[in-house]
Amino acid sequence: MAAGALLTDLYQLTMLKAYWEHGMHETAAFEFFVRRLPPNRNFLLAAGLAPALDYLEDLRFAPDELEWLGTQPGFPPAFVDWLADLRFTGDVDAMPEGTVFFPEEPLLRVTAPLPEAQLVETRLISLLNYASLIASRAVRFRLAAPKARLVDFGLRRAHGSEAGLLAARAAYVAGFDGTATALAGQRWGIPTFGTMAHSFIQAHDSEADAFIRFARAHPDNTVLLIDTYDTEAAALKVVEIAPGLGAEGIEIQAVRLDSGDLASHARRVRRILDEGGCREVRIFASSSLDEHDVARLAHAPIDGFGVGAALTVSADEPTLDSVYKLQEYAGWPRRKRSEGKATWPGRKQIFRTREGGRLARDVLGLENEALSGEPLLRPVARGGARLRPDPPLEEIRERVRTSLATLPAEVRALEPARTPFPVEPSPAVRELARQVDRRSAG
Repeated sequence: MAAGALLTDLYQLTMLKAYWEHGMHETAAFEFFVRRLPPNRNFLLAAGLAPALDYLEDLRFAPDELEWLGTQPGFPPAFVDWLADLRFTGDVDAMPEGTVFFPEEPLLRVTAPLPEAQLVETRLISLLNYASLIASRAVRFRLAAPKARLVDFGLRRAHGSEAGLLAARAAYVAGFDGTATALAGQRWGIPTFGTMAHSFIQAHDSEADAFIRFARAHPDNTVLLIDTYDTEAAALKVVEIAPGLGAEGIEIQAVRLDSGDLASHARRVRRILDEGGCREVRIFASSSLDEHDVARLAHAPIDGFGVGAALTVSADEPTLDSVYKLQEYAGWPRRKRSEGKATWPGRKQIFRTREGGRLARDVLGLENEALSGEPLLRPVARGGARLRPDPPLEEIRERVRTSLATLPAEVRALEPARTPFPVEPSPAVRELARQVDRRSAG
């Protein structure tokens, strides 16, 4: 998504100025990873790579941004002129979107001249953190309702319009069937779904007239909201108008419930529809649902769910402890040793082992180690440009389905696993950390 180069933290620019002054342009390697799982997650889902690569390929300072920087203290004209020519020329290795991952495992590595690799930190964290956060929440809804239609309703509750748009993409790749966000349909081809608001019903003197007018306006997408006044009474009206609409060639596809005890209403409405000859009309439910609500409604006659704020703000776990850390500079491995925030040095790779078709363990090794297992990080950009076009969203969705099928049952469950999935650094990574510590202490 288009964003100016100034959409960053000021300290990225203050560091760049110092790097520029001292000629620190040698190659750096930074890795993006999550330190720890949120308490209610057993795994996470990688997402946001395509928007991140868009940002890197488009990175440049616009004239108005440079003009503003020139008015700020500490940024002399020569530095601003240097920024005018700055582009991302580095390499990127990353997990494919839709890959299951765990703490300490790099989703993405940037290898580039130090100023370039540093500048992109804030925006990359923003894009990868949010997309992975939302995809990791969305996949829990799919696990709770494997066969139900799931639609993202969260744009209006998102913390900003860009967030709502990115959430629509993340939810779709994680297994949702579509979104109510129209721009996501135009931009990425995500299926869009929309019905009516209560205001449409209230604008009419007769609820039945509102239903008929909407059906005639949208004969191929007749989904009627029936809980504005009395849910069961509205279901009876649907039964009453169905034959007349049918004579016009209009079939009512579904009714939507948006309030009250959804399970009880769904059972009563299902009975009314069935007894009234409307067995093909589906029931769709919304109303501040989380994945546990959806799981509890599994035995109710509900065919699909609209999910809003619980998804787009990841209400139960609204953040990931994600970071983008320097792992190598000027040919030397680097390591942060801060209390509780230490990192493993060097350029790394994740080697994933399966046993009996299930994920068994991950080993965090060095990039050039020859370890058993599938290496998860793959080259995606060289010299600042993509190596290949972005995969279709359907390919990412299939990767998610495959990944979920290989997860151990306890890890796939909605409840916290008693035993976390095993991720261990290799002996070579541990030894490199000791060497870096000895060098930095000398």
